[in-house]
Amino acid sequence: MNFSTPSNAFRLVVLASLLALLSTPSAHAGTGPGPGDAAPPALGTDIKGEPVNLSQYVGKAVIVTFWATWCSYCLKELPILENIQNKAGKAHMQVIAVNTESREVFRKASRVMKSLSLMVTHDTGSKAFTAYGGTGLPHMAIIGRDGNIIRIYQGYDESSLHAIVKDVNQALMMPVQEKATETETETEK
Repeated sequence: MNFSTPSNAFRLVVLASLLALLSTPSAHAGTGPGPGDAAPPALGTDIKGEPVNLSQYVGKAVIVTFWATWCSYCLKELPILENIQNKAGKAHMQVIAVNTESREVFRKASRVMKSLSLMVTHDTGSKAFTAYGGTGLPHMAIIGRDGNIIRIYQGYDESSLHAIVKDVNQALMMPVQEKATETETETEK
C-alpha cells in the first residue's frame, strides 16, 4: 500500500488510532438497529439543554459513542476519536459523545472535557442508548453520510480493528446524498 497519497495516509492514521483504542474484550451489540438501517435521530441534549439530532449532521460521516465517567476505556477512547474527527475534518466527520449518567455528572464531566472539540451530549433516561441497542459500555455506532448505520460495536478487541477501520473509511468515502430541490420535488408530484 502506498502511504504517500492523502487517503492512504489517513487510513494509516485511523489504523494507528484504533490500535490504541482496542483493549477491551469483544461483545455483541444488543437488540436495536443494524447495518443499513436508518440511525435513530435523537442523540440527547447538549450542555445548554438543547436537543442534538442526527439531522444536524446531514452529509457527514458520524461516530456516535456512548460513555460514562466510570468507564476508563470510554474516557481513553474520546481523545482518540477526536483525533480521527480532526484528521478527517469537521466538514466530513462528526463524533458525538453521548454521556449515559445523571445530568449532574454530565455537567461536571463536560466542564473538565471542554478542551475537546467533540459534540458532547447527555442522554436523559438512556433513550438514545436504548435506541442504538446499547446494553453495556463502550458502545459505538458508525453512521454513513446517508444517515444509515454502517455498524454498531459494543466492546472492542484486536479482532475488531480491521472491521472498524474499514467501516470508518466506508463512512468517509460514501458519496454525499444531495437534498432534492423544490423544483425537483414539485415535478415529482
